[in-house]
Amino acid sequence: MNSAGVGMEQMEQTTPSPIGGEQAAILQMRGVRKAFGPTVALGGVDLEVARGEVHALIGENGAGKSTLMKILSGALQPDAGEIVLDGQPFRPRNPLEGRTGGIAMIYQELTLAPHLSVEENVMLGNERHRGGWVRRSEQRALVRAALRELDHDQLDPTMPVGRLGVGGQQVVEIARALVGRARVIVMDEPTSCLGRADTERLFQVIARLRRAGVSIIYISHFLEEVQAVGDRFTVLRDGKTVDHGVVAGTPLLRMVQSMVGRQLDEMFPRVPHQRGGVVLELEGLAGERLPRHVSLKLHKGEVLGIAGLIGAGRTEMLRTLFGLDPIRAGRVTAAAFSSSERRSPAEQLKAGIGLLSEDRKEEGLAVTMSIADNVALSDFSPYVRRGLVHAPSQERGVARWLRAMDVKAQNPWQPVAALSGGNQQKVALCRLLHHDVDVFLLDEPTRGIDVGSKVEIYRQIGEVAAQGKAVLFVSSYLPELFGVCDRIGVMCRGELREVREVQDWDETSIMTVATGQEKRS
Repeated sequence: MNSAGVGMEQMEQTTPSPIGGEQAAILQMRGVRKAFGPTVALGGVDLEVARGEVHALIGENGAGKSTLMKILSGALQPDAGEIVLDGQPFRPRNPLEGRTGGIAMIYQELTLAPHLSVEENVMLGNERHRGGWVRRSEQRALVRAALRELDHDQLDPTMPVGRLGVGGQQVVEIARALVGRARVIVMDEPTSCLGRADTERLFQVIARLRRAGVSIIYISHFLEEVQAVGDRFTVLRDGKTVDHGVVAGTPLLRMVQSMVGRQLDEMFPRVPHQRGGVVLELEGLAGERLPRHVSLKLHKGEVLGIAGLIGAGRTEMLRTLFGLDPIRAGRVTAAAFSSSERRSPAEQLKAGIGLLSEDRKEEGLAVTMSIADNVALSDFSPYVRRGLVHAPSQERGVARWLRAMDVKAQNPWQPVAALSGGNQQKVALCRLLHHDVDVFLLDEPTRGIDVGSKVEIYRQIGEVAAQGKAVLFVSSYLPELFGVCDRIGVMCRGELREVREVQDWDETSIMTVATGQEKRS
């Protein structure tokens, strides 16, 4: 399960105390500006980070966080403004100068060479050598010391990084920062692909770095994580600093409203809907490897959430149901068919079943194509005139759904690749709405997107249910399952163990079932 699966009680136990006002700033960025042609990415941003603090940098996609951090690391040059690092002016001309100056970047997409060893990755660009020969013993000692400092001395420095899990690879990135004597480490969405255990270990590593006096700039869309590990926060919106303060005692709603620039009555808007008859039934469904056994009934006008740990078979269940993976055993019954054999995705779409993949860039969207073509991709028939697609009709038809999902774009013919992650996800959902499917299979629909986009997607899920359609909603983010769903089922080791009304669950009981600790009759 991803980071949001960490229980609030556990998260509160890791929350550091606020920093004292006397603590000196190690980093100050004042009036930083950056424009790309007519587009102003940063319009005068201020950021101050104290020594040994975890400073959360939050904002919607497109708010300017990445641009600001690229300037800090030397990947971009500012048009105006100043940076002071440890009391000295700092303006790196390239990432190497940024790194040697004490700034380490740990991106959401890890920058490791999988075929090289742990040691080689940690020392990459910072090798110890004499007379043209690498001093292996000295390097090995440095790497072991860094891993020991991170409480991961069990990692073998000779192991290829490609054999490590995502959590282990992240430790290698942090060890590289320590060997490079980083004074400020920027962590960009560090838990987006981590399971519960790896997330908890990362929080422990952050606590150790903090005690050692290393400053962390922590970028995350999971505000519960910000509460768990952050000392102070800064909010960016539209390239400007709009809010800052101490994390402890600051309501999440204030942070969210600062990010989106408008009042939000609630994080999880509830649209009234009523459960109807069964629209989809799975009987002992088993895939080629996963899932092993899933039986459930999905009703019209219902949002049924599926929780579980990474590897429990949730994604595989949706892929098997949609026809992307073969059926090994069991039966799928819908209004238009009943089958124990694999049906193609085209057949499932025709039967009114649509899938939103968790990997929007690789499977959910054709990013080089336009927004309009992505939305209509599975059904151009309403716009065909004499064998050709009539572009004005397509534009009018697509615009309806773009308005409904509040997609922020220049026009419907803009390439999807030019949109923020949140708007890309909205486009992927627009395609299912445009296709008018009756059953929505949503796999991590809000992963890696900003809070404002999440709220829009939650609202649309409620609207879909209010229209009598059914939603099967896989998520690792427990707060949204509790906030959006009518019932929640929990998967463990390829099996759907229990399905209950949402009010009959809490985080502890879900994790008990997800880890196989429940008492089974």
